[in-house]
Amino acid sequence: MTTLAGKTIFITGASRGIGKAIALKCAKDGANIVIAAKTTEPHPKLPGTIFTAAEEIEAAGGKALPVKVDIRHEEVVQEAVDKAVETFGGIDIVINNASAIQLTGTLQTEMKRFDLMHSVNVRGTYMVSRCCLPHVLKSEHPHILNISPPLNMKEHWFENHVAYTMAKYGMSMCVLGMAGEFRGQGVGVNALWPQTAIATAAVSNVIADDDMLKACRTTDIMADAAYLILTSDPKETTGNFFIDETLLREHGVTDFDQYAVEPGRELMPDFFV
Repeated sequence: MTTLAGKTIFITGASRGIGKAIALKCAKDGANIVIAAKTTEPHPKLPGTIFTAAEEIEAAGGKALPVKVDIRHEEVVQEAVDKAVETFGGIDIVINNASAIQLTGTLQTEMKRFDLMHSVNVRGTYMVSRCCLPHVLKSEHPHILNISPPLNMKEHWFENHVAYTMAKYGMSMCVLGMAGEFRGQGVGVNALWPQTAIATAAVSNVIADDDMLKACRTTDIMADAAYLILTSDPKETTGNFFIDETLLREHGVTDFDQYAVEPGRELMPDFFV
């Protein structure tokens, strides 16, 4: 498959960052994008709302349905799924992008932050997938893509932020399990993760260092990698934990300066890679 024209894509956290970048990439094909995110009013530190994202998606050539969704609440997610199906006639692709992050140790991570990360990252991913799957299973091009890291049980990836690692790995375990569960029904379930840190507003709030942000790549690299996955045959592409740079190199991309915030800078590796 070479185009996503007319396909309906349900993306969580698509009002900004990686989610919006993927949405815009798919919109250029003429895809229908369901922007399932919380932000309806501008945030002082996190620019973009579901409505501004919708305007950009429409301008890029897609059709947009902005829906206010907090993926911690089942009835809200189900209402958004129902509205998507009512508007576009079905759901072909789910992208679980919404995520909460706090890079702190055990004694510094309050239980409300632990609960937030697990409610959004693990439970939210599982629930959005579960609510969308009855429709995805009817699609001729069914994909689920989680923005989550490859699973690695080495102590190094846990010791400095065990709560966050557990929450992100929970998203990846959804890939591992659902890929096997739905392989026989032709659903492609995969994960995508960046080789280097990605310059998003959320990351800038965590890093808070302009010089470090210059050692990041833009969201475009994740969008281009996601597009390769989503346009592939779901029957043949499933159960993979893709890394953006590796995937793009396998498809012939050689110019990675195009993705650098500041070309020529030594890049900062992402977590879990």
